[in-house]
Amino acid sequence: MQKGKVDVLLGLQWGDEGKGKVVDVLTPQYDVVARFQGGPNAGHTLEFEGEKYVLRSIPSGIFQGGKVNIIGNGVVLAPDLFMAEAKDLEKSGHDLKNRLHISKKAHLIMPTHRVLDAAYEAQKGKSKVGTTGKGIGPTYTDKISRNGLRVGDIFENFAEKYAAHKARHEAILKSLNYTDYDITEVEKTWMEGIEYMKQFQIVDSEYEINQLLKSGKSILCEGAQGTMLDVDFGSYPFVTSSNTICAGACTGLGIGPNKVGEVFGIMKAYCTRVGAGPFPTELFDETGAKIRDLGHEYGAVTGRERRCGWIDLVALRYAIDVNGVTQLIMMKSDVLDGFDTIKACVAYKQNGVEIDHFPFSIEEGIEPIYKELPGWKTDMTKFTSEDQFPREFSDYIKFLEAELETPINIISIGPDRDQTIVRK
Repeated sequence: MQKGKVDVLLGLQWGDEGKGKVVDVLTPQYDVVARFQGGPNAGHTLEFEGEKYVLRSIPSGIFQGGKVNIIGNGVVLAPDLFMAEAKDLEKSGHDLKNRLHISKKAHLIMPTHRVLDAAYEAQKGKSKVGTTGKGIGPTYTDKISRNGLRVGDIFENFAEKYAAHKARHEAILKSLNYTDYDITEVEKTWMEGIEYMKQFQIVDSEYEINQLLKSGKSILCEGAQGTMLDVDFGSYPFVTSSNTICAGACTGLGIGPNKVGEVFGIMKAYCTRVGAGPFPTELFDETGAKIRDLGHEYGAVTGRERRCGWIDLVALRYAIDVNGVTQLIMMKSDVLDGFDTIKACVAYKQNGVEIDHFPFSIEEGIEPIYKELPGWKTDMTKFTSEDQFPREFSDYIKFLEAELETPINIISIGPDRDQTIVRK
């Protein structure tokens, strides 16, 4: 890591890879942690000192004292949910108001955006995307159609701006015949959230970040969701509404691509997905259920069951390419500690033809081709060094590194901050 450089940390699968824990582990090496996209639909879970925290909009570097944490312009922010999240953290003794900066150019998720989210999903019938219902998609839609309301708008004629945006949303809802809703109480809390946000440092974040870089500071950019949910490169249309890949850090924070140094790609030792959409290696048997139970695979924000399957190396190679990943971080290795055999998808069979690249669509006609490897059958959760790894696990790492042509430098063997092994 170089001073005055930006390193990017992001998920390589369908989200939920464990980014929050890794940001927390890496933060001591950086001066600044910045979130560059997504909204409160992304939950980053961190565990340390016997406590468990779930962050939705606030960067995961907030727990390390003295670090600047920035919510970038690429993020969409719900004032009421932000207020609840921030107050919970303040109760636990974290000084947010001095550490957390919010971009003026971040877009606001309005109460009517959540209603629009529900209305659009209802219209899709069987083709539902499986959104979290937090209003993320409609907020990004407004942003792209140049109808958005931004954090910087709260300081001048805000009541008029809000009313105009709300009226436009209500007209859309009426045209969709979706009128059975009441946002009275939500709106009241939302407005309280607006006032609460004014207590924080609301900044021109792109200027601040570039000044920090010029002064030699180091910045870790934190992504939300995962590469396979990227609106351009994911399993469209079953994706999120933002660019979750490395390029999103540039547009979501206002930094030039020549400033990016290391790109940390996070993956699980297996694979999961939440919500609807194709998932080639999904397991519908007892093995899938066992992985879910051992890995506690339930959404940090929604509580939804995650769909579980074996690791997909076709999708991972693709994710490594589109992100320019320089080093890999493997999470939840301990979940596979008790399996006799581990499988890895090395290619797809699409309509009878074997392919080793990620195709335009994986919705139909995809059959995974697996390589089987022996399990390590060893409880690794108390290990402190890679020298303690059983041979079978070391062989699994070597196999993955050869297939992905990228080094695996950090391995997580449990949820706690200390259950992290940095390889030599």
